[in-house]
Amino acid sequence: MRLGKTIGTVTLVEPHPTVRGGVFRVVVPLAAADLARGDGPAEPLVAWDDLGAGDDQLVAFSEGGEAAQPFRPQDKPIDAFVAAIVDRLDLPRS
Repeated sequence: MRLGKTIGTVTLVEPHPTVRGGVFRVVVPLAAADLARGDGPAEPLVAWDDLGAGDDQLVAFSEGGEAAQPFRPQDKPIDAFVAAIVDRLDLPRS
């Protein structure tokens, strides 16, 4: 699981039936050094979200094989999903 910041939404004209009830969010992954600034240089990815994250929110997301695991036995055609919306993050001072 990684942390990222939502920066937008992907709009589908005709979504696959298994992804109804959620939206695809554009997420920028954040490294530890990026968390204090709230942005990062990583390439954005698309993650399925049924939690209701908004723009500029910090989220925890999962990718790869782990992304499809919670949706078994009905597979969803996704590579990443938003697992949590982070309300607060306390970073140690350096």
